[in-house]
Amino acid sequence: MGSPGSEIFNEFTKLCKGLVLILVGVHIVVQLIPSSPTYFALIPARTIPFGWNLITASYVEQSIQGLVVSTLGLLFMGKLLEPTWGSKEFLKFIFAVNFLTSVCVFITAIALYGVTRQENYLYMPLSGFHGVLAGFLVGIKQMVPDQELPRLKIKAKLTLYDAILCSGFHLLMLLLSMAISFFTPESATYLSTLIFGTYMGWIYLRYLQRKPESKHRGDPNEDFAFSTFFPEFLRPIIDLIASKFHRNLCGKSEAFIDTLGYSLGSAPLPGSDPIEASRRREKGARALEERLAAKSLIAAGKKSEELQINGTNNV
Repeated sequence: MGSPGSEIFNEFTKLCKGLVLILVGVHIVVQLIPSSPTYFALIPARTIPFGWNLITASYVEQSIQGLVVSTLGLLFMGKLLEPTWGSKEFLKFIFAVNFLTSVCVFITAIALYGVTRQENYLYMPLSGFHGVLAGFLVGIKQMVPDQELPRLKIKAKLTLYDAILCSGFHLLMLLLSMAISFFTPESATYLSTLIFGTYMGWIYLRYLQRKPESKHRGDPNEDFAFSTFFPEFLRPIIDLIASKFHRNLCGKSEAFIDTLGYSLGSAPLPGSDPIEASRRREKGARALEERLAAKSLIAAGKKSEELQINGTNNV
């Protein structure tokens, strides 16, 4: 009979376990070869010609605390997202969010140096998987936007008021990072990665992710608008700002802007079918229920085995 630890580990997907092995392996290399972050972490002054660090930096966890958080986040959130998206799309999401986040962090560091002339912005090693984890939280919000989590009766709607589990956790994380950055300058290195990881995760899911059931890209549904990540009293302001950014960046794509009501003339906007949105919610809720049911069965099985063993010993 396997140990409880091995049984829990077997519940996670092979892809997530493989990525965890990469994180652990790179961390060991960093500990054995202290100079390795120079080549694999994101150091803006050395990104040219070491351009590969825009990809490798995400897998370099320089501290044991970061490794533990990244490992647990990858395993548990990947366990929920990968079966819903598929392994190929899950890997594409990680690659896209990782690369886009690194590019934005690189540009931000160069801009900060240009404004402040402080060289630490150019030579501080930036690394860690937390940007992708922030993107995962956006994916969970998309999958169960208004579903009540079984047993907990907590709506999975990302607002500052619901900062528990997947609902609002990344906003709480961003606020906490902002607060800590005022007292410990080192924590500010995580802040830009968390912010861009969250935003790039939303950009990918909103505009780029391919829907196999509809053969269209993105998710234009109202319950996944950028303003839904904020409390209701801030949403009109966020909608106004977001609409201007969308108009400037996607001005040629008038179909999306003109059809926030999910209609283009008499035809529905591709990917905005309410039936498709409902199907996605049901799929996410079903995945949660199946996992909770499986855990309950495992717990019941263990309990019955213990009772049988105790009964045999008494005899």
